[in-house]
Amino acid sequence: MPKMKSKSGAKKRFDVTGTGKIKRKHAYKSHILTKKSTKRKRNLTYSTLVDKADVANVKEMIQR
Repeated sequence: MPKMKSKSGAKKRFDVTGTGKIKRKHAYKSHILTKKSTKRKRNLTYSTLVDKADVANVKEMIQR
């Protein structure tokens, strides 16, 4: 039986921290930025952690 492959889109989007948590970037920061406030754009810049409800799905996609 062949090896399971990781989802290449997930490999690019998620990163595992040293403690095993999964880091992600915020959405809505790529275009149509003129109508968004500076504070909102600034807060979308920083990365955050994946919600615990989604951790199992993301781990299965990246298979480290």
